[in-house]
Amino acid sequence: MKKITKVLLILATFSLVSINNLIAAEKWDMPLAYAAGNFHSMNADEFAKNVSKKSGGKLTIVTHAGGSLYKGGEIFRAVRTGQAQIGERFMSALGNEDALYEIDSIPFLATSFDDAMKLYKASKKSIVKSLDSKGLVFLYAVPWPAQGLYSKKEIKSTNDLKGLKFRAYNPATVRIAELTGMTPTKIEVAEVSQAFSTGTVESMITSPTTGKDTKIWENGVKYFYDIAAWYPKNMVIVNKAAWKKLDSATQKLVLAEAAIAEQKGWAIAKSGDAADKKTLASNGMVVGAVNAPVKALFQKVGKTLTEEWSKKAGATGKSVIAAYKK
Repeated sequence: MKKITKVLLILATFSLVSINNLIAAEKWDMPLAYAAGNFHSMNADEFAKNVSKKSGGKLTIVTHAGGSLYKGGEIFRAVRTGQAQIGERFMSALGNEDALYEIDSIPFLATSFDDAMKLYKASKKSIVKSLDSKGLVFLYAVPWPAQGLYSKKEIKSTNDLKGLKFRAYNPATVRIAELTGMTPTKIEVAEVSQAFSTGTVESMITSPTTGKDTKIWENGVKYFYDIAAWYPKNMVIVNKAAWKKLDSATQKLVLAEAAIAEQKGWAIAKSGDAADKKTLASNGMVVGAVNAPVKALFQKVGKTLTEEWSKKAGATGKSVIAAYKK
């Protein structure tokens, strides 16, 4: 009888431990807007795998690249509402949520990686605070290489921009189109190739990496003008309710791996800037600079957008700009 009781106690204890472990284990789905081969997606996938491996089964993060779980424009809402526990989103596309998220897409405000990092440091605290008010936890942000102007047509003068069908992806790019005389159409990255091949758009401002990933030269795009307009970022965010379910040790692990992913992502973006432009050129595209009048127009647009953004962003935005310009 004693043996039976002992066996029952052992089984009960084992069952209780198993149930507790089951309850403690969390599975997070992580939607990504970009293709699996894109460096942002690869970096996020490595982050997810490292967390899953090092957490000892407490947290498993499964990535879903290429908009397969949620499209780019759906990710922020999905994470905020808890439909997805974690996700990556192009930050400046969220300008309608808070103008502060557009700060890294103001033309000619930060025109080098060093300036982009300085701007990030000046704005990060305010961005984290804004996300917190929306029920989100900020993990890390990684930039794209410098944004350049793609076009099917050669841009010889400012008149060549008039009426050009332009791919927009956030409020800032819509405004750029308006101020330069181009015609904006909002297109997510997954639809870029189709948009160019069907003639829906003829031009866009984005990184050499996006051009490489989409093989944009296969869709009649012949020119890439290296205007280094800005260095936008993708950011990884977590639903706050999901975050609070993690124990302290797992939270610390996630933050540590996020810091590693951020550092690595910035290094990849910097090295990829030159390499990806070479890829465009090797596939027959003309890679070069715009002439002085066109550059002056974009700089004028940048000044206008900075002023407009400062008004939208209010006191917080002005303080961030002031901190950046110190």
